[in-house]
Amino acid sequence: MDGWWEPEPPVAQSAEREYKFDMATPLYIQNLRRKVSTDRLMVPSVAAVIRDSEGRLLLQRKAGSEGWSLPAGAIEFGESPEDTLRREVFEETGFQVLSASLTGAFGGHDFRYTYPNGDQVEYTVLLYRCDVQISAAGPIDPETVELSYFDVTNAPPLALPYPKSALFG
Repeated sequence: MDGWWEPEPPVAQSAEREYKFDMATPLYIQNLRRKVSTDRLMVPSVAAVIRDSEGRLLLQRKAGSEGWSLPAGAIEFGESPEDTLRREVFEETGFQVLSASLTGAFGGHDFRYTYPNGDQVEYTVLLYRCDVQISAAGPIDPETVELSYFDVTNAPPLALPYPKSALFG
């Protein structure tokens, strides 16, 4: 069976690519990016559904071209999903999570995203409905440029395609 399989030649990776990471990029993602460049990474994440007394959904607008999204972020080593949720909500909104209940898990092809720098990810997101204590302090994450509540009729498109029933139901 000599010659029945030939390994593919190695693909040149741009390992020398200079990365500039923001404070929101976990260290392990930074280290992976230095090794795999822009190749797609599977990223376990959490996202928060926070609604006001009128049932409107809280969204954040991030700096850059990402647009509107739920308060969300990657689960870091040693963190439980609930710890990540509390950390991300605080960093991105300044709010304290009082209680949270898991409402769904989303992922797959539709949850792939390519950042403006070419980095590709596929998120698996645990979605939580949260009750929060609102703070006047605001977000500590410099990437959050605006927080606003939206109802189902005027909500902008989100970076990831969560079903409206999971957000407003």
